[in-house]
Amino acid sequence: MQLSEIMTIAIYYHYSGYKNFKSYYLKSVKKELKSCFKKLASYSRFVELMQEAAIPMALYCKLLNSSSCTGVSFIDSFSLPVCHIKRQYSNKVFKGLAKKGKTSMGWFFGFKVHLLINHYGEIVNFCITSGNVSDCNEKIMDKLTKNVFGKLFGDKGYLSKKIFEKLWSRGVKMITKIRKNMKNILMEIEDKILLKKRGTVESVIGILKKYFSVDSTRHRSPAGFLNNLCSGLIAYAFKPEKPSICSKKSLLLK
Repeated sequence: MQLSEIMTIAIYYHYSGYKNFKSYYLKSVKKELKSCFKKLASYSRFVELMQEAAIPMALYCKLLNSSSCTGVSFIDSFSLPVCHIKRQYSNKVFKGLAKKGKTSMGWFFGFKVHLLINHYGEIVNFCITSGNVSDCNEKIMDKLTKNVFGKLFGDKGYLSKKIFEKLWSRGVKMITKIRKNMKNILMEIEDKILLKKRGTVESVIGILKKYFSVDSTRHRSPAGFLNNLCSGLIAYAFKPEKPSICSKKSLLLK
């Protein structure tokens, strides 16, 4: 099988409605989609080929999810557990890679995906780290905001004077909500309205988890984990309608 065919099957899995890749491959690909491919490998052989496609999939994912910044960006992160927190010490697949972390939902063992989108709901940049990496990690923020300009909106987890000053020196205005023990400051009405629209990035994360199943915990190898995440992000990039503040079609009508 060609690399393009392997990647196509992996990406279409997220649109198939199946929650189990084996059932999808045996029931849908091998039967309903058989005519679309010249030669289909057996399921066990296809799993082996998927391992080899991990790096090309990751490169294509990074290329496809590099939309241009529009001047209004939203940032957030979400957890990707690889097993139940109580089984963290017995997990051998991700030994030395996954770490224990904490979110607003509690403790987990796995990885984090740091996501940055524009106001059209398109992914501008993303980064995968172990679960113990903070949202406001300086190195991660530098990578994510490398080509960002204008205004950047985030939650309280991104409150950092050092990062704010660093972004400000580059012409990026970081806007977040304040904690209860902080003094209130005046904010422009436009910034206040856009800050309330920060839920757009949470909607994107919800779609990635619920419809594209990027948070699966059934991985048998790090390559399988990377394949599932990257193919899910690619599937989202091809999604015609995304959560947004203002659609491109409405701008064209004006």
